[in-house]
Order: sequence, then C-alpha cells, then structure tokens
Amino acid sequence: MATLFISDLHIDAGQPAVTGQFLSFLRGDAANAESLYILGDLFESWIGDDDADSAQTAVIEGLNTLTAGGVPCFVMQGNRDFLLGPRFCAMSGAHLLPDPLVLTLYGESVLVMHGDALCTDDRAYQRLRATVRDAGWQREFLALSVSRRRALAGAARSGSRAHTAAADQGITDVNAASVATALRTAGLSMLLHGHTHRPAVHRFEVDGRACTRIVLGDWHAQGSVLRWDEEGQELLALPRSGTPE
Repeated sequence: MATLFISDLHIDAGQPAVTGQFLSFLRGDAANAESLYILGDLFESWIGDDDADSAQTAVIEGLNTLTAGGVPCFVMQGNRDFLLGPRFCAMSGAHLLPDPLVLTLYGESVLVMHGDALCTDDRAYQRLRATVRDAGWQREFLALSVSRRRALAGAARSGSRAHTAAADQGITDVNAASVATALRTAGLSMLLHGHTHRPAVHRFEVDGRACTRIVLGDWHAQGSVLRWDEEGQELLALPRSGTPE
C-alpha cells in the first residue's frame, strides 16, 4: 500500500470534468491507499463551511465515503481554501494539517507545504496572504452574509487572475533562497509542495547537502499524484481516462 499526495484540484461547479475525475480517483486509487494527503486548493474558492456548491458537496461526500472506509485523509489549507474549518472536517472525515508540516514516512522525513509561502518574490501576494491568514480578519469575514462573502470572493478571484496574467512567470514561482531557508530551518533535505502548478522533481544542494524538491501538479487538464511507498516516491500524471502515465 502507498501514501498518496495531491493538490490544486480547484473543485467547483464550473469544472465538472475535474470533479468527475477526482470522484473516480477516490473510488479507485485512493480507496486502496494507506492514506491520502491533499496539500491545498482542494476547492477553487471556500468562503466558509456554510456555503459548499454542488460539486464541492459531492467531493465532501466522496471524502466521507473514503474515510468511513478506513482510509485516513489529511487536508492542508491552500491560498484558495484557507477558510476550511471544523464543519468541513466533520462532514468529510478529513483532518486539517498545519502548514508547514514535517512528515516521516517509510523511514524518510519530508517538509510538506502548500507552497505559496515560498513565492516570496511576489511581494503583493505575500502581503495579501498575511492579511487573509490573520485570525481577526477571518472572524470579520466569516461574520458577513453569505452573499457578501460570495461577492468579495468573486472580486478577489478576478483580481488574482489579473495579477497572475500580468506578473512575470518567475515571480509566481518559488524563490530558491526561501526553499533553502525552509529546508535549513527544518533540518531536512526533502520538500514536497503544490501551488505553482509546475509538476517536477528538482535536485539541488543546500549547504553542500543533496536535496530534493517535489512539486505536485494541478488537475485542470489531468490529475497529478505522488505515490510514496517503501520503494520510494513516484510522481505520476493521471490523464482524464484515469490511467497513470
């Protein structure tokens, strides 16, 4: 059995192909896994545990079936769904994870993150991230009506798309020095994250120590999963057919 890692599905009602593929994944590969980790941005937007759309509700029910069947599921908040809370956990059976997190699997330790905190060249985004992750800001936002929260979230998504389109590609990727600092602080040589939608396995050195950075892909055109078992890690693409490449 293997532990599976995925991220950046961005589930919402406007992307039925992604939702369908993920529900099939939950019934298939995930159901036979030792555990499932979702490293942020499971949902395209999450304005609170009281406003799931039809696709998000189907996914929550799928996660509940998975966890009720004995497969633990762990979810990290991303930059799109940082308001996931206790009601989501109760409905899905999933457990929320801190970001960053150190995991030890099959005798190896890895630093796990969503990845947005590493994109430090994008200073405008980092200022926004600090604001919306503030507990006081979140309390005030969640106290608003659902309709008001929806309107603000829609405006934020539009602004995010415009910012990403205008920004240099390098600015929206991780900063090498921030990666090195994160690994140095954790005392580890392996980092796993999502967020950038650039799946790859990077080999490099930090302070003369060989290090690895594994980046999960998004699920816009196809799925992306890291399979980790006693033999090691394998980053796989999942075409819409569901058959790994």
